[in-house]
Amino acid sequence: MPAMQIERLLHSQGFGSRKECRALVRAGHVSVAGVPCDDPFADYEPGGSDGVPGLEFTIGDQPWQFRAEAYLMLHKPVGYECSLKPTFHPSVFKLLPPQMLLRGVQSIGRLDQDTTGLLLFSDNGKFIHYWSSGKKRTPKVYEVTLKHEVTPELLAALLAGVQMHDEPAPVAATACVQTGSHTLQLTLCEGKYHQVKRMIGAASNRVEALHRSRVGGLELDAQLAPGEWRWLEAADLEQLNNYS
Repeated sequence: MPAMQIERLLHSQGFGSRKECRALVRAGHVSVAGVPCDDPFADYEPGGSDGVPGLEFTIGDQPWQFRAEAYLMLHKPVGYECSLKPTFHPSVFKLLPPQMLLRGVQSIGRLDQDTTGLLLFSDNGKFIHYWSSGKKRTPKVYEVTLKHEVTPELLAALLAGVQMHDEPAPVAATACVQTGSHTLQLTLCEGKYHQVKRMIGAASNRVEALHRSRVGGLELDAQLAPGEWRWLEAADLEQLNNYS
């Protein structure tokens, strides 16, 4: 990327309006690569690329690295809605730093408030559209806890296709594996409303707990506790695309 004035660079990363970023620099709150900067019009090479961080800088005592575009994963906990204007529960966006909201990140798809697991975010419109599109048939893997025991008939029905209300044709799981007496791992390639719960209900059982463990070829980072997030690095973006 071409050189950027430091006020523009900070603005692009969600640290406020151009005027606010200019004031931060002039007030002496900004260091670049460990060197204080008080000139808001000083030029810096931001560097970086998709999933690769660039220039290191500090706002006050907060270290940061330039990211031309934001790609994030979050371990969504129970009790949060995937909406900027939630109705009954707090917004999942409250779990992200305010800089992310200012730079306009959006969730890629949604998880119900009582569903946990992998949730992706970005401010790249093309990336969001690509991974949100149902036509792409991205596999998503869910760990499902059921009210009643798993039976061979249940597994067979989910793989063969179940008829859900308001759907023109039966809908089948791409894969379905029993993992315990009341648990299974379900892989779906559609993104229909409440699909897992509706499919399980159509197969005469009920979902007690639901966790999304993988999207495409990308698994939820086991080091992330519920409510924690991290950047997606270049290897993560490659892994996301690496599935069959």
